[in-house]
Amino acid sequence: MNCTVERKEIEEIRPTNILPQTSFWGRLKNEQGFEPCGFELTISKDALYNTNNSLENTYDDLLVLIRYIDPEHCFAYIPYGPKLEPNFENQGVFLEQLSETIRPHLPQNCIFIRYDLIWQNQWSVEDEYFDNNGDWMGPPQHKVQEFRVNYKTHNWNLKKSPGDILPKNTFFLDLENEEDDLLYNMRYNTRYNIRRAKKKGITTREYGIENISDWYKLYHETAIRHNMPLQDEAYFASIMKNQDDSKNGVKVKMLMADCEGEFLASMFLVLSNKRGIYLYGASSTGNKDRMASYALQWEAIKTAKKNGCTEYDMFGSAPNLNDSHPLHGVHIYKKGFGGDLFHRMGCWDYPYDQKAYDLYRIMEVKN
Repeated sequence: MNCTVERKEIEEIRPTNILPQTSFWGRLKNEQGFEPCGFELTISKDALYNTNNSLENTYDDLLVLIRYIDPEHCFAYIPYGPKLEPNFENQGVFLEQLSETIRPHLPQNCIFIRYDLIWQNQWSVEDEYFDNNGDWMGPPQHKVQEFRVNYKTHNWNLKKSPGDILPKNTFFLDLENEEDDLLYNMRYNTRYNIRRAKKKGITTREYGIENISDWYKLYHETAIRHNMPLQDEAYFASIMKNQDDSKNGVKVKMLMADCEGEFLASMFLVLSNKRGIYLYGASSTGNKDRMASYALQWEAIKTAKKNGCTEYDMFGSAPNLNDSHPLHGVHIYKKGFGGDLFHRMGCWDYPYDQKAYDLYRIMEVKN
């Protein structure tokens, strides 16, 4: 297997649909304490797709975020990367090879590398993991997952992370459909609520950083209501300061829905290359009957389409319709817009320092 990596400036990372693999994301995370690093990855196609031509290579960019646990230890985190997706049976071998190849380019005190894999979950295409209603029940226990993913690897060193960071499950909408078809593909209740919002006087438009406090008021209210971890207002202001990164293929739009001068719902829509992403959303506790969030979501979908996006990522949902899942309500809301549910592999670790990794893992599980 031929695999090489070379350092590159994060501003040289090419535009991609995968927002967490953009220079925009690297700058954003730098303000949160991560150290972003860019790499150019070269890999032989036979390592990915079982071709017979080992001399044919493919190339891609890789954003790596270094996070220090304490002054003496750090780990490397790859958000939704690598983007190159091997056949199922080659995934472990590819990750092992990449981990060992990139190791000399990471800090010497890096104890493990964590891949937040965007790849399709291997167990989401197997009938036995679906119930009688056609709902995916999720992957098997971690040990079973690790046994399959480490197949053909030399070190059998890939571990399923204790938890996941970025959303593992999401709905994708095909924006190559016409607007009438997008509406037709929605559930009846969703179409009805979009029309009802208009009748109730809801208007939606884009706002700038001067309205960031209005956004944050709604966001804070939503986070408290759903017991979500809170970001501070400065974090969202930093997103808006980078809102037009056209050179690197990213644009940010803060959309807000109001009625008679009162903001009822808001969201951050990010356009990354050809994909629109519903990154953050918020809504007021009152006035639920005005359906502002439905009008806002429809406006975001239309905006992404008008800006040349071919797909729309709802960015997070429950894996199925199990009403005990904390994201059950979010799942029902997003499912109503007619997208296809997609399941990702989630976070996987490759330890470099096994003892230090085991200690960190225990600490992570406790927290």
